[in-house]
Amino acid sequence: MTDISKMLGDESDVLLNHVCKTIPKDHFQLPGPDFIDRVMALSDRKPSVLRNLQALYDHGRLAGSGYLSLLPVDQGVEHSAGASFAPNPMFFDPKQILELAIEGGCNGVASTLGVLGIVSRRYAHKIPMILKINHNELLTYPNQYDQTIFASVDQAFDMGACAVGATVFFGSEQSRRQIQEVTEAFEHAHNLGMATILWAYTRNSAFKTADKDYHVSADLTGQANHLAVTIGADIVKQKMAVNNGGYTALKFGKTHPKVYSELTTDHPIDLVRYQVANCYMGRIGMINSGGESGSDDMHQAVRTAVINKRAGGMGLISGRKAFQKPFADGIKLLNAIQDVYLSNDVTVA
Repeated sequence: MTDISKMLGDESDVLLNHVCKTIPKDHFQLPGPDFIDRVMALSDRKPSVLRNLQALYDHGRLAGSGYLSLLPVDQGVEHSAGASFAPNPMFFDPKQILELAIEGGCNGVASTLGVLGIVSRRYAHKIPMILKINHNELLTYPNQYDQTIFASVDQAFDMGACAVGATVFFGSEQSRRQIQEVTEAFEHAHNLGMATILWAYTRNSAFKTADKDYHVSADLTGQANHLAVTIGADIVKQKMAVNNGGYTALKFGKTHPKVYSELTTDHPIDLVRYQVANCYMGRIGMINSGGESGSDDMHQAVRTAVINKRAGGMGLISGRKAFQKPFADGIKLLNAIQDVYLSNDVTVA
């Protein structure tokens, strides 16, 4: 097992012993082995959706814990195949992506129609698959930051996927169209018995100022989460909040002073807790993204997992930090993330 305290270094006490005094943990529906029975069984989700969600929760090293460790590899479209796979060319082969997810003990793997489709007959029964149906491709010149439908819900169903995934760039000029497209797709997925996962990202050049990047502010990402659960997401993927005050700094939209004086602080766990609160107080699980690969990946992955778990989140979805490394090192990183959620010493703050 990973020595979590040692991995956190100087932040160990700050992160592991923090007591959240903003929104108490007993206000939340927290992840656990009975999450489907306790929470999702009260919803309007069909029995087949609940079965597919349970299959996702019951796979890999975190099986039965109520937490999720997912491997997302759609970056071949989102960031270009060269930018994504040149650091480790073996992952141009979709088989290796599925093998990494399996060997890394993940609950499931999320990828494109092409990646999953080319190997689905071999792997659909071995690991839960999540088909990402829309993407922002960067070959269009000049770049257009929009989400385009690449695959249909029916194609996901036919290949045996347990869930569909999609992105909405909340705040972008095209967001209203994306919301409508994804709402319709999620309704169709639920009717076919598949679960739904939304990449609920904020995207607008105005959200980044000379002082701060408010794409990762707790108030703006929190509202993106609230919109995500409104349109039927069963799981929300969100970047971890690292600052706050997007609404007030950019002087738009509506907010309330208590969001900043009572419901959040500058502590990273309190910022992420506000993100979870916007997912119907945890009735819809929030997983944080692992972020891009760098020189301090193991430490950053464990840190993000600790913050997510202690805030009341449901897990981590980490791609580039894992697949842009040698295969064995990718497995070690995924296992280190999972160790945080398996540790009885890392509790909800």
